Amino acid sequence: MIHQYKNNGYNIVLDVYSGSVHVMDDLCYDVTKILNEQNEEHTQESLMEPEALAFLVERLKDTYRKEELMEALSDIIELVKAGQLFAKDSFADMIEVVKERKTVVKALCLHIAHDCNLACKYCFAEEGEYHGRRALMSFEVGKKALDFLIANSGNRQNLEVDFFGGEPLMNWQVVKELVVYGREQEKLYNKHFRFTVTTNGVLLNDEIQEFINREMDNVVLSLDGRKEVNDRMRPFRNGKGSYDLIVPKFKKLADSRNQEKYYIRGTFTRQNLDFAEDILHFADLGFKQMSIEPVVGAESDPYAIKEEDLPVIKEEYERLAKIMIDREKCGKGFNFFHFMIDLDGGPCVAKRLSGCGSGTEYLAVTPWGDFYPCHQFVGQEEFLMGNVDEGIVRPEIAEDFRGCSVYSKESCKNCFAKFYCSGGCMANSYNFHGTIHDTYEIGCEMERKRVECAIMIKAALLSQGTLHSL
Repeated sequence: MIHQYKNNGYNIVLDVYSGSVHVMDDLCYDVTKILNEQNEEHTQESLMEPEALAFLVERLKDTYRKEELMEALSDIIELVKAGQLFAKDSFADMIEVVKERKTVVKALCLHIAHDCNLACKYCFAEEGEYHGRRALMSFEVGKKALDFLIANSGNRQNLEVDFFGGEPLMNWQVVKELVVYGREQEKLYNKHFRFTVTTNGVLLNDEIQEFINREMDNVVLSLDGRKEVNDRMRPFRNGKGSYDLIVPKFKKLADSRNQEKYYIRGTFTRQNLDFAEDILHFADLGFKQMSIEPVVGAESDPYAIKEEDLPVIKEEYERLAKIMIDREKCGKGFNFFHFMIDLDGGPCVAKRLSGCGSGTEYLAVTPWGDFYPCHQFVGQEEFLMGNVDEGIVRPEIAEDFRGCSVYSKESCKNCFAKFYCSGGCMANSYNFHGTIHDTYEIGCEMERKRVECAIMIKAALLSQGTLHSL
């Protein structure tokens, strides 16, 4: 499978099954396009047949000379020979092995607080209640959750725990106690906990910052961008904006972590489709690690992104990509999560095929100890898998998630980006289609554009000498 596109003056060819990326001149790009339009499996032998050259000459005789086409075809044959162009699908036969693999739990999302001190208008957690009641996790429930993780982690040494909410800092004492308990268990079971906290920053202070810097491998800081954008969507319950209170705290925390191991994480809606300005606002504030996610909402929500917004959103991603290249060139670069792409290695095969591991390797835990496949399924009783006292009592849910992959989703079949998004968010699929074995089409369109922009950035930095290889 080949995907070709032009972006920012670059002719880019992605070979989906090998993962190879080629920046081509016009001649090779056009030849590859013609060959791809034949919709045939091209092999080294088939391309060396005289008919292949004759076909190209007939199609491109008004643009290129025969000698030029012969040279281009020779180059393409070398790429095919090396397995870097028109590669066959080597993953389809592996999907059954991936589905049958014995998985271990490696990560928990601890809902340490089903309560929040903000009233974000797009919050899927309903201001922390998650379709239920406000509650704080007790130390005893959290302790059982960590014990469950250790017991079900097999030989895996590194374990991940995200303190989530609502707002985790509203239950800060229990967070600290659980970290201390986790560190004690590390020595007993030869494990290492990588703790993360996701916070809106309202309660952040020097004592909490010091603890986070000492114990947390990562921290996610929730902020939507410019003051007017943030305060419109992330107010306090009295309607007052949160920007002025939290930005100084976030700047101080990011600097104290040497601008590493954190993310400023925002959400853009159809009310700020110029979201590149919010990302640049983060950069101008001095932040280096950032992400802005597209909101996901019901069509009736006034802020929800609609299909008609996609052309503007795609143009905005392209605009952001070009600005990032310029800033990198000037020594003012920053990382944008959705443009970070590893073309050398990347995720393992299982991750490429089946995604985040929700429901199998990753579970969410409510304040009262119930297990769900991930934080976005919390409160949906059809996905209640068990609890910290009894363990997993509905293993069929895990089996369904284990069978979810880019090969179980018809809409992924011919998508060039499928091994980068691994089929997309299963919660979004369920919320829009009633099954985890489908995709959220609007999200897919944005993901495809982000992948294109990310690859283009790599090509541009390579041409500038900033990178040494794609």
